[in-house]
Amino acid sequence: MGNRFICMTKKEVKENGSKSKRMGRSQRKLLAEEDFLHRQALSMALHQHQLSQRFDGSMSRRVGSTSSRRRNLPDDPLSNGKQVQEFLENVKTKKFVLIHGEGFGAWCWYKTIASLEESGLLPTALDLTGSGIHLADTNTVATLAEYSKPLIDFLQDLPEDEKVILVGHSSGGACISYALEHFPQKISKAIFLCATMVSNGQRPFDVFAEELGSAECFMQESKFLIYGNGKDKPPTGFMFEKEQMKGLYFNQSPTKDVALAMVSMRSTPLGPIMEKLSLTPENYGTARLFYIQTLDDRALSPDVQEKLVRENPPEGVFKIKGSDHCPFFSKPQSLHKILVEIAQIP
Repeated sequence: MGNRFICMTKKEVKENGSKSKRMGRSQRKLLAEEDFLHRQALSMALHQHQLSQRFDGSMSRRVGSTSSRRRNLPDDPLSNGKQVQEFLENVKTKKFVLIHGEGFGAWCWYKTIASLEESGLLPTALDLTGSGIHLADTNTVATLAEYSKPLIDFLQDLPEDEKVILVGHSSGGACISYALEHFPQKISKAIFLCATMVSNGQRPFDVFAEELGSAECFMQESKFLIYGNGKDKPPTGFMFEKEQMKGLYFNQSPTKDVALAMVSMRSTPLGPIMEKLSLTPENYGTARLFYIQTLDDRALSPDVQEKLVRENPPEGVFKIKGSDHCPFFSKPQSLHKILVEIAQIP
């Protein structure tokens, strides 16, 4: 076997060298592209961080566009123009609405937005009330209706004949459940991404109870509660310390994405996650639900996620190995493939 390598021809050596150079150029191009995305997102996040210090307006920021760019990412399941065209012909609903979880904002979907656009799909990421660069003060958001208002407004403004695919991350699952109850006719499919999938009469907080303890203990003992109306009044929100946040949410995420999150995360309003949802068979019960499990998740453990899908069986369950609680950072290509696959389900 050793002689085989010693006796390589000059031609083979030259071909191998050319191949290595091509691979090197390709790798450098990918790294440069990723670095550009990170710098762009970090710049946007720093701008958001500055804006988030002001709470004197009610603007809702929508991140994402209807760009027709279809240049494929490295692991895009659509490798050429013909496949893209065939794929789009098979997809009835092309609009995705991406809803973030607690503390996050529309900014966290930047990789997913790029991937979906390049597949010819139409993603929109929304800031929920008091999140991202939405200018409302988090401490004034007391109900799930208030928290979900940007999503409800978006659905109300949709033309009658249009539907969307909703994707909800973490506690954002409660917002898409709320939307399904109120606008079932506007939603083609709902995707719960390591998210709170609650039953009728259940609170989003109840899903996290195994990790955080009972609501009563959390309210009494948590060091992360925020008292926006004064210490003598009930808490209005919460936010974990940075080191704890890193351990809970970002145990597999790239360092640059963690840095982005650290300057972009905001506190989470407490009222919406402590509110019991009213879900009816006539509305929520008619929805097409899908669940994406993250198997290296420390914020919402795989066991809890498994329990959620047992108690609320969705139409389909997908799993991402090696993903922390933020697959849009830690496993963006795997997440993209699953979203594309769900979009194609008749």
